[in-house]
Amino acid sequence: MIEFERTKKLAKIRKMSLREVNDKAKIGTNSIYKWKTNKPGSDALAAVATALNTTTDYLKGLTDNPSIPTSTDKRRLTWRDLGQSYGGDDPVPDDFQNMVDSLAEGYFKSHPELRKKNSDD
Repeated sequence: MIEFERTKKLAKIRKMSLREVNDKAKIGTNSIYKWKTNKPGSDALAAVATALNTTTDYLKGLTDNPSIPTSTDKRRLTWRDLGQSYGGDDPVPDDFQNMVDSLAEGYFKSHPELRKKNSDD
């Protein structure tokens, strides 16, 4: 399963054995090895993600970026956001991002009801 492979890969990068990850995550003995054939529970997956300083999305294969986003990071548009698989999770170039930001700003100026709707959340 992808969760096992991703955990194993990241543990190696972090210079940890799977046993050390297992112990640090405080999950059952050999739990990570069981992920070879069984999907992990959400609590165990979250504990391992915390132990490896990554996200559950990374361990599940939903993103290729193992870093934890910070609240100060500006969300960057990726090629995958645009439905373009060839660029994957790589951010679009700055000039393209600026063009999209300008288009979005113009759109919201034309549709102020959407801006109000989002500010109510």
